[in-house]
Amino acid sequence: MADAVAREKGIDREEVLEAMEQAIQKAGRSKYGQEHDIRASIDRKSGEIKLMRFRQVADPVENEATQITLAAAHRIDPELKLGDFITDPLPPIDFGRIAAQTAKQVIVQRVREAERQRQYREYKDRVGEIVNGLVKRVEFGNVIVDLGRAEAILRREEMIPRETFRQGDRVRAYIYDVREEPRGPQIFLSRTRPEFMQRLFAQEVPEIYDGIIEIRAVARDPGSRAKIAVISKDSSIDPVGACVGMRGSRVQAVVSELQGEKIDIIPWSSEPATFVVNALAPAEVAKVVLDEDAGRIEVIVPDEQLSLAIGRRGQNVRLASQLTGWDIDILTEEEESQRRQEEFRTRSQLFIDALDVDDVIAHLLVTEGFSTIEEVAFVPLEDLTGIEGFDESLASELSARARAYLEEQDKKFDSRRRELGVEDALGAIEGITPAMLVTLGEAGIKTLDDLADLSSDELTDPNDGILRNHGLSAERANAIIMAARQHWFAGEPGATASGTEPGVEA
Repeated sequence: MADAVAREKGIDREEVLEAMEQAIQKAGRSKYGQEHDIRASIDRKSGEIKLMRFRQVADPVENEATQITLAAAHRIDPELKLGDFITDPLPPIDFGRIAAQTAKQVIVQRVREAERQRQYREYKDRVGEIVNGLVKRVEFGNVIVDLGRAEAILRREEMIPRETFRQGDRVRAYIYDVREEPRGPQIFLSRTRPEFMQRLFAQEVPEIYDGIIEIRAVARDPGSRAKIAVISKDSSIDPVGACVGMRGSRVQAVVSELQGEKIDIIPWSSEPATFVVNALAPAEVAKVVLDEDAGRIEVIVPDEQLSLAIGRRGQNVRLASQLTGWDIDILTEEEESQRRQEEFRTRSQLFIDALDVDDVIAHLLVTEGFSTIEEVAFVPLEDLTGIEGFDESLASELSARARAYLEEQDKKFDSRRRELGVEDALGAIEGITPAMLVTLGEAGIKTLDDLADLSSDELTDPNDGILRNHGLSAERANAIIMAARQHWFAGEPGATASGTEPGVEA
């Protein structure tokens, strides 16, 4: 019987026999008393069942049901020592209806636990694989899948939208997690994750399986559209062509499995600009502008390509952004032209107002790439004299006027900073300008402790960062915050760090 159960459940015969022993043991305790240490054993060859009562030699005796004094033990066997066990054979149990039912429950429970452990051991190292199974049942939209030697769950949110399964349907899915839970090991499947598509391509494209072609990135809108970026380690093999296959046979096999999901296969590139242009296919791109510090990229497209680049409900640009890891802003050539004209006017007006020059000089400065008063004030004079029509005296005058303007602005900012009550110590931190001090003061940041308690995101977040309009990078913001925290570690009087005593290191 133990052999039959072990074969049926796919578990070890020894575990079934141990479960039987526990069941007989429990029945014995029910008959002779729960306080006794009663143990059962089944002979592995003959199948003979033995029931024994165990008592341990102890001094003093704390429990008379499970222990015996050394003197009493010596009357049974003079060679017994403290810690030894005396065993008394008990007559075999005549299992009544209730005792048999109890024994059955124990055996079933132990066998089920052993089966679950076997499932966990078998599948815990198979995370990341694709498996095939049959739909066993559907519960509240979740699909229970029979994998043959285990059951797995395919949750509703891990299924492709508008996808339905019925009992007996064959299903292919990706194992994304196997974990032990109170009710037993759970195997979680998915059909929406990017890794599922990756594995499907590996099954259909031998070059991917062999490692000649590598899938570097995948972005999916499950059931609708997907983009994958591929690269070949062999220059003689076209990675896109290999994935598409003869007349699209390979990619079509994946599309069929994913309920008609459209797949764009694009070549991966280490150049961000090239990669983003490829990712926005089938739209054509006229120009790209990278902002590496902010992780953003501006893409300028012809006016008639705008809707194609954005895609239906923004799908194309969203998937391209997921694929490349860049935030993508799309502008038409007309919008970009208008914006550049507006920037040109704004910067020209800044120079006209600050330097008291006419619009010709202001336009020349902007055309040569000058965008701030600081640049005019502190660039070498030869950079200014290199502008057509600028001589040394004009360059010196412009530089002097720019410095005078900045000094005047700093005085105004310093006066405003004092009005706001921002302490002088903040101004001593390298990298903080007088304008930043005013902005911090208006936000209620007036002491070193106030600044030290902030994170870099609170300073630089593009939406609500306190210093978001001051061109501060995350790296520089971190340096400023760390400089503000220095007094916490220096043991200065009155310095506190999140509730620590003055002078104690945070």
